[in-house]
Amino acid sequence: MIQAPAGISPAFLWLAATAGALSLLTPCVFPMVPITVSYFLRHAQTSRARAFTAVAIFGLGIIVTFTALGVTVAALVGAAGLTRFAANAWVNLAIAAIFLTLALNLLGFYQLNVSSRVLSGIASVTRGRNESDATSTLLMGVLFTLTSFTCTAPFIGTLLVAASQGEWQRPIVGMLVYAIVFALPFIVLATVPRWINSLPSSGAWLNRVKVVMGFVEIAAVAKFISNADLVWHWNIFTHDVVLAIWVALALIVTFYLLGAFRLPHEPPLARSEATRASQRALPHISASQAIPALVFLALGMWLATGLTGSTLGTLESFLPPVGGAPASVNAADVPAELNWRLNDLPAALAVARQENRRVFIDFTGYTCTNCRWMEANMFTRPEIKVAMNRFVLARLYTDGDGDIYDKQQQMQQQRFGTIALPLYAIVDPDGKTVTTFAGLTRSPNDFLSFLSAGLN
Repeated sequence: MIQAPAGISPAFLWLAATAGALSLLTPCVFPMVPITVSYFLRHAQTSRARAFTAVAIFGLGIIVTFTALGVTVAALVGAAGLTRFAANAWVNLAIAAIFLTLALNLLGFYQLNVSSRVLSGIASVTRGRNESDATSTLLMGVLFTLTSFTCTAPFIGTLLVAASQGEWQRPIVGMLVYAIVFALPFIVLATVPRWINSLPSSGAWLNRVKVVMGFVEIAAVAKFISNADLVWHWNIFTHDVVLAIWVALALIVTFYLLGAFRLPHEPPLARSEATRASQRALPHISASQAIPALVFLALGMWLATGLTGSTLGTLESFLPPVGGAPASVNAADVPAELNWRLNDLPAALAVARQENRRVFIDFTGYTCTNCRWMEANMFTRPEIKVAMNRFVLARLYTDGDGDIYDKQQQMQQQRFGTIALPLYAIVDPDGKTVTTFAGLTRSPNDFLSFLSAGLN
C-alpha cells in the first residue's frame, strides 16, 4: 500500500483533488476544455499519438506552474513560516477581502482579468515558435494557467492555508495533486476525442455555477474572518454566527436556483426565453436547477441543526469551536468536563508533581481544522473524556499573536521534531516524554490505546 508522506493525511489529498476538480467547473476553465483539446487535435500533423503528446506537454505546463507555486511557498517560508503566516489575523482578514473581491467578480459586479502585459509577453513567446514545438506547447499551458487564475485562486488559497498545518512537503504535494486533477481532463479528452462532443455547451447552467460559487466564496469569507476573531478574541464571529451565515447563504442559493430572483448583473434572457417565461404563470424549473436547489435546501436544513446543539461531524473542523477559544488559563473545575490549563505548561507540570499524575499536552492552533475536528468529535466521546480526565491537561497554541506562541511552536519542533498540528504528547511530572500521537484519527480505539499507553 502506498503511504502518504509524513504530515500529509488522506483528507488533505482529497481536499487537493476536490479543489482541482471543482476548478474545472469554473467559467474561466470549463469552456476552454473542449476548445483547447480541439485545437491540439485539429493541428496534429501526423497522428493521434502526436496530438496526445502535444496535449500531455500542455498538461505538464499546467502541472509545472501550479507545483512551482507550492515549491516557492515551501522554499520561501517553510512549514513554520507558513503556519505563522496562515494564522496571522491580518493575513486572514486580507484573504477574506480577496475572497470577497473574487466573489463579487463571480456574481458579475465587475470583471477581473490577468494583466494584459503578462499575457501578451507569454503569448508573444508562443507565437514566435512553431506550434508543434514542445517549448511553445509548454508555455501555452503556463498561459492557460494564468488566464484561469481569477477563478482558481480561491481553491488554491484554501489549499495553501490547509497546507500550513503540517510539514514543508504539504504545499508541494497539495499543489501537485491539485494540478494533476486539473490537467487530467485535457489529456483524457485528447486520447478519446469523441468524448468532447458529449460535454455540455456553455450557457445558462455555467452562469448559475458561477453565481453559486460566488456565494460559496462569501461563506469562505466568514470562515477567514472567524480565524482573525479567534486570534484576537473578539467573540463576534462565533460558532453560531458563522453557522447562521452559512445557513442563510444555503437558502439564498436555493431560491436563486429555483428562479425566485436574478442578479442585476446577470446577462439578460434571450428574447425567445423571456417570451416563454412571461407566458407561464409559474417559472419552468429544469432538472439541472431543481436537483442542485434541493441539495442546497437539504444542506441548509442540516446546517440549521447545528444551531440547536447537534454535532455536524467533519464540518465542525471548519467552524470556530463552541464557546470560542479562551485567551487565558481556565482554573474552573467543571465536573465531567475537560479542565485545560492554557498556554502554561510549567503550571501543568507543577500540578502533575503535586498529584503524581502525567500531563497530556495538546499542541493546537486557532486556525487548525484537524484540531477542531478532534475537539468536536473525539474529545467529546464519553470513554475518551474519562481517560483524558486522568491526566493533567495542558493546551498549547502555537499559531497565535505573541512571543508565547512562537516559543511553544519552537518547543514542539525541538522536542518532537515537528510543527504539524494537532500533536498530542504525554509526559511524566518531570517533563520526560512517555508517548506521542500525531495528527487526526477517526478511530476512538486508536486514540484510547494511545491514552492507555500514556497511563501505563
